[in-house]
Amino acid sequence: MAAIYSGIHLKLKSSQTPWEDRLKLARFAWISSQCLLPNKEQVLLDWCTHALTIWHSKKVELSQDVLEGLWCYLDEVVHSRKLHSFIKEGKAVTLRLSMAQLLLDLLQDCTHGRPPVFLPTVLSVCRGILSSSALSAVFTTKYELMVSLLAKCCLLACHEIQTHTERQKDADTELVEPDTYLMITDETKKDKPSSNVFEVLLQVLVCYLSVQRKQANPNRVFTLVTNQLVQPLVLLRFLLTSQDFSPYIHLHVRQQQRKDIRLRIDSILQLALFPSEQMASYKAELLPAKEDSGKRAMKAPLRPVGTLLSKLEAQDYCEPTLRYSVKSDASSLMFRFFLESYGKGKGESDEERRTLCFCFLARLVPMLDLQLHGGSAEQKRPPGSPQSWSQALQAVESLLSQALSADIYNIAADRIRHGEVQLRFYRTVAQTLLNEAQPSVPSWYRCLKVLLNLNHLILEPDLELLLSSAWVNAENMEAQVQRARQLMVSALLQTYAKLRQLPHLFSSLLSVICQPAPDQRRPPLLSEGVSASLRSCLLDSSPSQVLEICSLVLQNVRTHLLPDLVSEESAEEERETAGRRKKDAASLKLCCLCQLLHVVLFNLKTLDNSSPLLLVRRSKAFMEEMQDMMKDLLNMSLKSAPKKRKKKALAWEQKTQEAILLLRYTWVEVDTLFHIHCSKYTSVDSLLTAETERSPLLTHLEALISGAILPTRLHPTPSCSPVSCLLLKLLTVQQIKKVLLDRALLGENSTTALLKTAVRFIVAKSEFEEEPIGDDVWDGQIGGVNVSTYPAAHWFVVVSNLPLIVLHMSEEDVRDVADVLVGSLLHRDVERSRDQLPGSLSFSSVSSQLALSKVFPELPSVFSATVRSIVRRIIGVLTVGLKPKRKPSFVMVYEKETGSVPSGSEPVFSPLVAEAVVQDISASFKAGEVFVLLTDTQTTELLDLIQILFNLNPDGMNSEDLSSVFLLLFFTFTSTSLCPEPPESGGDALFFGKLLRTLTRLLEGIGFPSVLKLVHGGTLLQTALASLLRRCRTPAAIITSDWLDLVSAAQGFIKSLVQLIITRNSSVRLNLDQIGSYLTSKEILNEQPSSGASMFVHLLLASLSSFAQAMLSNLGRNKAIDQTLTEILSRVTSLLGLTVESALKPQSVFSEAVAQPASALRQAFVVEVVTVMLRSEVASLENNGTLTHGNLYQAVCQQILREMSSAPRPMDFLVCSLRFLSAFYKAMEKTREQGEEMEELYVQIIQNVDQLLKTPWLSSTDAAKLQPELQDLLRHLVENNTTSQFNMLLLMIREGLDVHKLRAGNWKEVLSAVITVELLSSCLLPETCSRALWLFAPQIISAMVFLVRSASQDLALTLPFTVPTVTALTSLLRQGEGRIANPQHVVLVLGALQSLPLDHLNPNVYQSAFLAIHEALFAIIQCHRQVISRAAPSFLNVFYRLVSSIMQEGRQRGDTDAGADGDVYLQCSRLTERMFSHIVATPESFTALSALMVAQYVTELQKVTLRPDVKLHLTEGIYCVLDLCQEPDIKFLRAGLNAGVREVFNELYSNYTHYHKTQRQGEDKYTV
Repeated sequence: MAAIYSGIHLKLKSSQTPWEDRLKLARFAWISSQCLLPNKEQVLLDWCTHALTIWHSKKVELSQDVLEGLWCYLDEVVHSRKLHSFIKEGKAVTLRLSMAQLLLDLLQDCTHGRPPVFLPTVLSVCRGILSSSALSAVFTTKYELMVSLLAKCCLLACHEIQTHTERQKDADTELVEPDTYLMITDETKKDKPSSNVFEVLLQVLVCYLSVQRKQANPNRVFTLVTNQLVQPLVLLRFLLTSQDFSPYIHLHVRQQQRKDIRLRIDSILQLALFPSEQMASYKAELLPAKEDSGKRAMKAPLRPVGTLLSKLEAQDYCEPTLRYSVKSDASSLMFRFFLESYGKGKGESDEERRTLCFCFLARLVPMLDLQLHGGSAEQKRPPGSPQSWSQALQAVESLLSQALSADIYNIAADRIRHGEVQLRFYRTVAQTLLNEAQPSVPSWYRCLKVLLNLNHLILEPDLELLLSSAWVNAENMEAQVQRARQLMVSALLQTYAKLRQLPHLFSSLLSVICQPAPDQRRPPLLSEGVSASLRSCLLDSSPSQVLEICSLVLQNVRTHLLPDLVSEESAEEERETAGRRKKDAASLKLCCLCQLLHVVLFNLKTLDNSSPLLLVRRSKAFMEEMQDMMKDLLNMSLKSAPKKRKKKALAWEQKTQEAILLLRYTWVEVDTLFHIHCSKYTSVDSLLTAETERSPLLTHLEALISGAILPTRLHPTPSCSPVSCLLLKLLTVQQIKKVLLDRALLGENSTTALLKTAVRFIVAKSEFEEEPIGDDVWDGQIGGVNVSTYPAAHWFVVVSNLPLIVLHMSEEDVRDVADVLVGSLLHRDVERSRDQLPGSLSFSSVSSQLALSKVFPELPSVFSATVRSIVRRIIGVLTVGLKPKRKPSFVMVYEKETGSVPSGSEPVFSPLVAEAVVQDISASFKAGEVFVLLTDTQTTELLDLIQILFNLNPDGMNSEDLSSVFLLLFFTFTSTSLCPEPPESGGDALFFGKLLRTLTRLLEGIGFPSVLKLVHGGTLLQTALASLLRRCRTPAAIITSDWLDLVSAAQGFIKSLVQLIITRNSSVRLNLDQIGSYLTSKEILNEQPSSGASMFVHLLLASLSSFAQAMLSNLGRNKAIDQTLTEILSRVTSLLGLTVESALKPQSVFSEAVAQPASALRQAFVVEVVTVMLRSEVASLENNGTLTHGNLYQAVCQQILREMSSAPRPMDFLVCSLRFLSAFYKAMEKTREQGEEMEELYVQIIQNVDQLLKTPWLSSTDAAKLQPELQDLLRHLVENNTTSQFNMLLLMIREGLDVHKLRAGNWKEVLSAVITVELLSSCLLPETCSRALWLFAPQIISAMVFLVRSASQDLALTLPFTVPTVTALTSLLRQGEGRIANPQHVVLVLGALQSLPLDHLNPNVYQSAFLAIHEALFAIIQCHRQVISRAAPSFLNVFYRLVSSIMQEGRQRGDTDAGADGDVYLQCSRLTERMFSHIVATPESFTALSALMVAQYVTELQKVTLRPDVKLHLTEGIYCVLDLCQEPDIKFLRAGLNAGVREVFNELYSNYTHYHKTQRQGEDKYTV
């Protein structure tokens, strides 16, 4: 047979054989073992490649089918296992060089838009060739071919991305069929898995990278890469990362694949363009040439920078629209590679390397088309669209940021040795940015910020231009632009504050403000973020500097603005108009400067008795100067009024008046503060020191109220001058405070009336009536007040001063404030309030804060008026919804008593009305009918009112209000129905659930016993249950979440009311008997529907179980109550048993849970009910009694043990199951003696709990939630443990704590043992078991330390495993106080803590790890003091890791927003401060190391700029350590620290001496 096929190779070569037959013969020869050919694999491979080669060279014509067949045959050959096995055996198989050229030519055609039909097969062939080292040798042995292959693949990928992105854009308007040539369809991909362009590209990149690394000649590599690869590689990298092409990229290229391609491209470019061998060439080109005449002239060296930049600036490798984007993206990429390759050096070459990097940067920046000539503003604008401006600025930002991070700018070295070449370059860049200002581009601000961080002298010559362009006159209001501008301005303020040059900065700022504005209206100067930064800087500045700034403001007002505001006599209308414009501009600038002065003075450190006398005198002189300025402005305003008086004030007059009032308000606040805190300061208020018959203070207050301090024509209104209105109210509040502090004035008769008038002026009810209450957001700044934000600002003034003014408010004012409060809460825009910025205020947010505050209940009159306003509104809604036939008697009595206008002072419900409400509730209960039918609109309004009541603190209600509210809501609950009738699923559940929760909250009020004087508690509960059961007699198909919430609310109501009945100890038996008799009555049993899954049975079981739980929790008070509770419990238990068994008869609850998703909650509910039933029966069980429903309990126990860990279960079911197992084991111990049955039950529970903790579907978070129940179960299991049982538990722990399981990936099994150890250490054990545990504890600690060290190597295990293990170790240490004999085991724990990762963690994981380490250290320092004395250095090493990590994480991050992550780091800083205090509390161990702790802290502090809130806590902590330092320690630190760190320490110690030490010495006087 072999001879038959021996001539196949001749037929393959014969021209007589058709190509179709040749292809069939070749396929047969490849797969047949009977075809014998010498070197068959090589022969067939050569035949196929030769056929394709001669076709490509057009020596032969092939049909399309034959051509596709040849390519498919070649694809099958290169991917076949047979070929790879043949190669592995060491046999040689090679490809011809012509085949490589053929593939390159085909890929070239693809990039020019001429792809062959069989492109997917060609790509698959390429991948097959490259996957074999023998076949890929055709490319890898010739570096030029490999370069060409990579270039072609990159261009193909670029073509693919661009083509399909354009097609997708066109597809938005018309349907475009996909390109079958290039697009790899699912079917093709299924048939040809290697045909993906990007998979082939990645393989080519990997192969090329290995070849490039083997090249011995770096110049050759550089030349080939720059000539052929740089352009396609940077283009492809840009397309993969650009947002414009992201839809296609995300759809066709996996994220990891994109990342791998990008990393390979980066590696290729960095290794080829910037190898260490090329550093000399870069130096020769970039650095200034040194004169060296002793050497012979050499050939022209390689000029790498010029070559590279010329390639990047070429115009023929990408589309014109992409050229600038690719170029700008490549510039920052090349600079990063350059810095990574040449920027890091050692020894003497550091400065040279920095200079080299700078020179490269200076060559890159001009490539961005920025004309860096500096100087003139008439400079030609660089070419390009605004989009290219944005890209150019982003590239400049990236370049400058990298230069800053790499620290290539050494200011001293640049000035001394290099003639300030870098400073001049950066100044040129800064001048270009400022001359070509782009205030609408966020990157423009970030560039300026980086230049500022490099050296403030870069921007110093153009400081005024910077302030004008980037702050004062910047108008763009987009969020991103505002954020970037805010960060830049904050950085500017912080920089000059650190330089102690804030007055210089403000001098330039004031000069800019006083210059003529490009537009009449400038944007607000101080946003919330800038104000916060300014506050921080002012608090860190000396008071003398702040006073200097304030004096500069007044000086600029007097010099530049007052002359413009003075009226000029002119008869010509044109000059009058020009003068008015001039005054308008001057008045706007005046307002701006006054707002700035207001912010500065409000953040000035106040004078106190320790202030130097010179500072007090200077402050007093400034206050006098400011007062003179106010007088001059007021006189000028009066004199400059036009001769022809007009009824309406001019715009500049209103603005000037606002400025005067703001100055006055600021002056009064600061003057009062100085006067209160500094006895050396005397007030200089001329208005209050004038000689008058009446008290000047009262006279001034009366003038403020009447508006006499202002001209009549300038009297403000909220619609015309809202700022003036607000300032008048603030001034009035301030004067009221002064009056209240003066006892003599309070004794005068006229004072009380004047105070009431002043309060009425502040409240100004008419303003709320005139203007609709909107929800416009106010930023809290005086400058942010306008017509739309005035209501919020006015309401904020009223609410924030309520404790001050409430005693002088009339009843009408109180009622008006309450009505406004309730109205704003009802009209609150929830969605808008969620989007509200943290520091901003709206009308409704102010109301919400008041309603939820702890101060509100302390204002009884307003609180009571609010409650009554809500009650009146509820009555109004109910009255509208009354049935036409019947009217409740309480409504008639209420209308008769109140008439048309209800009183605000009398209680809402008089005794007659309250009695009528009780009668109506009883009548509705007996008749089973309702009085009110509510529509959807009425229901929504009632829900809003009920929510407001729910948020109010019931302890703030007096007994009359609480009775009125409770009875009215209880009437609504029992006598109301929704119309139209809700569906069977319980559509009214949401309404009645919220109503029940509000009733439950009212039950907790201290005034609720007044309700029980009107109606018995048993009657209330019986009525409520009857109303609930009546509403759900119809079986429902679906139990919704709203229904479950209603059941939960009903359970809470029952528990709270029963608890109150028992706690009051009044008629306990009577009330509980009434409830128990009703629940166990035949009426209830007869009304049960046939369906076991009905809502009726659900609610009945919930009511019975809650009633029983409330009684169980009160057992043990006294014998009489215990007897009553036990009797009632026995009756309830019998009914529970009957109801549960009837509900379980139709089908198994557990099997139903698997079939119906909605029944999983019902499964947990039934287990909970059975648990309560079991506990109730055990509580009422007599000695040596037996359980009535023992079989039911046993069946439930076995079912739980079978199904608890068999499949994923809801958390509530697991919690209820663990509680049941605890109760069941305890009941078995009480009713049975120890025996094999109890032993078996113990083993089953332990094994099933262990299996539950090992299940993969139980997350670490869920396991932590189960720990309280697991703790309780384990406590019951081990409290009467036998030695054999406990030994089994210890054996299970020892087997679980196996590091081999952790390394094998079975960390869940180990975690089960870890959790068991943590729980077991907290259990109360029998004496023998306790001794066994603590004898075994050293082995447990050693094993867990080893586990922590192993798990710390995997960051992914930090949260799920490492942190719980450390927590378990902490529990062992805490419980092992006095029991762990060998201190070495505690030291081992310190070593494990040292290995716990704290870097590169997300905030939640970081917080967990930080807290775990902190708690372990706390346990050691509290419980093992004897170890601290020996291992203090190890302890401090671990603690130092915490300090350094929180200093790194808590640093200022610039553009990133703190948000929730900031709270995490703030909490960690508080913990650090607490640990500092614990360390100081153990001085005998740490005094000798205190200097080391301070040195470590200041060394870290010198590296970072901490957030103010984090810095506050860390500073307080290190102050505690400084308390331990003696004078020699301070001298040692000052001598031993290097210059930069020493400066940080000196500032820290100065603040410590000035603030903390004096305060501590003051406290020591009162310390025993």
